[in-house]
Amino acid sequence: MDRGDDGRRPVTEDNWRTQRLELDDQTLREWDATVLAVGEDGIVLDRSAFYPGGGGQPPDHGVLLWGGVQTAIVGARKGDDLYLIPAEGDLVPAAGTAVSGAIADDRRTALMRTHSGLHVLCGVVFRDYGSLVTGGNMEPFSARMDFDLPELPDGFRTAVEEACNAEIVAGRPIAVRVLPRDDAFAIPDIIRTATNLVPPEVKEVRIVDIVGLDQQADGGTHVASTAAIGRIEVVKIENKGKGFRRLRIKITD
Repeated sequence: MDRGDDGRRPVTEDNWRTQRLELDDQTLREWDATVLAVGEDGIVLDRSAFYPGGGGQPPDHGVLLWGGVQTAIVGARKGDDLYLIPAEGDLVPAAGTAVSGAIADDRRTALMRTHSGLHVLCGVVFRDYGSLVTGGNMEPFSARMDFDLPELPDGFRTAVEEACNAEIVAGRPIAVRVLPRDDAFAIPDIIRTATNLVPPEVKEVRIVDIVGLDQQADGGTHVASTAAIGRIEVVKIENKGKGFRRLRIKITD
C-alpha cells in the first residue's frame, strides 16, 4: 500500500485494529471481545459487530457488558480505528477489560430490511429506466433515494412500487462476497451511483448481489433474501431540480 508524504500509511479500514465481525456474519448480535483502547474518540475493541455507519446507513446501537456493568453504545464512528460511542455518563471499561458486546436487534434488523429495500429500488429503477443514484439516506423503515431522472414517465410511482414488490415476493437471494478491486470493477454496472464512491486505496471490494436484479459495491448490512424486506411503499416523489428526483419510501410488514 502506498504511503503518504509523511511516510505513514494512509488511514483506511485495513489499518484498523478491530476485526469487523458484521461484514462476515450479518446475523451476529452477541460476541466476546477485549478493549484495546479508551479515549475521547470512544472505545476500541479487538472484535466488533457494530456497524459504524456509511453509505447512508446509520450506525448500530447496543451495549457492552463487563464486570457487572452495562455501558450503552449509542453509535460508532470511523477514524484511524473503529470507535464505539458510549452514552454520556455511563462507566466505560479500561483497556484490557474483557467485555461482551450486544447489538440492538430491532434497530439493526430494521436497517437491514430498509437497506436491502433501497437496493431493490435501485435495481428496479436502473433496470427499467436506466437511472443512476445520486444520493440516499435511511432510518429504520424509512428512506430516500435520489436518481438522475430528467423525465418522470406517466404512472412512474405505481409502476416502480409494483415492480419492487414483485421482486420482494420473488424471494431473490441476497449474497455478499469480496473481490479484488480489478475483478470487481470488471463487472458491468457494478457502480450504481453517478460518482464512484469507492476510495482508490481500497484493494478489495465488497459486493452485495440481489441475484438476478442488482449487483453493486456496498459496505452495509442486508437481509438474506428479498422476502425478508416486507413491502415497499413509495410515499412521495420530489423534484430536486436539474432532472434529479427524490423517491421517499417506507418499509412495512
